[in-house]
Amino acid sequence: MFTGIIEAVGKVLSSSQTAGDVRLVIDAAGLDMGDVKLGDSIATSGVCLTVIDFGKNWYAADVSLETIRRTTLLQWKTGTLVNLEKALLPTTRLGGHLVSGHVDGLGEITLVRKDARSLYFEVKAPDELAKYLAEKGSITVDGISLTINHLNGALLSLNLVPHTAEQTTIKEWKVGSKVNLEVDVLARYLERLLLGDKAAQATAKSTIDMSFLAENGFLR
Repeated sequence: MFTGIIEAVGKVLSSSQTAGDVRLVIDAAGLDMGDVKLGDSIATSGVCLTVIDFGKNWYAADVSLETIRRTTLLQWKTGTLVNLEKALLPTTRLGGHLVSGHVDGLGEITLVRKDARSLYFEVKAPDELAKYLAEKGSITVDGISLTINHLNGALLSLNLVPHTAEQTTIKEWKVGSKVNLEVDVLARYLERLLLGDKAAQATAKSTIDMSFLAENGFLR
C-alpha cells in the first residue's frame, strides 16, 4: 500500500522484452534506496512494481501484459519522468489516502491553466470509472493523491499547489497527455460486494500480446 505522496521523481533508463514480458530499469537517484530489498514494492507513476534487482540509484522490475494494457507504460521511453513512492510502513504518516498501486484506467488531460499560484487541470476519466468518483473525494493520478474539486460526469477538476507541481511530474502534463488513474479502493470493493452472486460471472479476456506491443512502438 502507498499514500500517494510522491517521494522523488525518477526516469526510465531502459525497457526490454524478457521471456514474453517487459523489464524496466528505473533511475531512482532522488529516492532513498538504503532500505530497499528484493521483492519490495515501489509505486512508479501510480503503478505498483516489484523490485527484482537494484543498486544504489536504480531498480529493475518486470511488468506483465495486464499492467501494460491498463496503464501508460506503452508511452514510456528512455528518459520518461516517473513519480516514485516506496510502500508505506505502519509508522508512516498517511498524508494522502490509501493507494494500492493498481491502476483502474487511463485518463486524459483536457485543460491546463494557471489559477492564482496553483495549477488547474481537468481530466476526462473513462466513463466506466465515473461511478467511483465523488466530489471532494480522493483519486490517484500518476501516483499522486489528489482531491476532486468538481465533477461533471466523468470529467473531474483538480487544483495543484506549487509544491506538488515542483515535486512531481505534473509539469510534464499537457492537454492530450494520458495519465494513470486509481479510484478509491473502498469504492471498488463496495461495488464487488453489491454484485452478490453475479460476481462469479466470467469476464472477457485481454487481447494484448507482444505483437501488439511491438506494433505500438513499445518494444525495439
